[in-house]
Amino acid sequence: MGCLGFCFFLFSVPHLILAAGGQALPGNWKKISVSKMKVKVIDGDTFDVDIDLNGLFSNPEEQISLLTPCPVTPNCVSSQEKNLQHRIQPITFKDSLELAKERLHRVLNSMRGTRIITQEDEYWHVEFTTQLLRFIDDVEFYFDGSQSLIHLRSASRQGYWDLGVNRRRVETIRSRFEELTK
Repeated sequence: MGCLGFCFFLFSVPHLILAAGGQALPGNWKKISVSKMKVKVIDGDTFDVDIDLNGLFSNPEEQISLLTPCPVTPNCVSSQEKNLQHRIQPITFKDSLELAKERLHRVLNSMRGTRIITQEDEYWHVEFTTQLLRFIDDVEFYFDGSQSLIHLRSASRQGYWDLGVNRRRVETIRSRFEELTK
């Protein structure tokens, strides 16, 4: 079960919250108030989070990355990376999330070598195939409607260095998206 699934489980079934050592808390505990917790992510990292009254993380600097992390190689960029080598800004929008998705869809369809693999409510995965050598690059989008942001990641599947192709691709997507906003 992923971290988000665990957090949902934690708040939907409070009488089954596990205590330290994996023991279940007594079933007669009807209401448990959780305001702080330590989250352990699949890769073993842990971080402290504050939970607001709705059961949401209230410290935005500890948002869970929903995009695949970039490898150490310089052929990936992501708006959810902390490392400046890989960091880019997310795309912002002012109108509705649905209009932003429509606009992004138009941008992607206007670009060569694009194939949409996954198109879910909050997450899209798109493949870009380069013209000359037919390399496939993966581009991911995570839609954060509450913040009016589209987080994105672009990475080469193969090789070490991409000559800045992924960063330029993201900036092209951003500029075309902004042009459609005008």
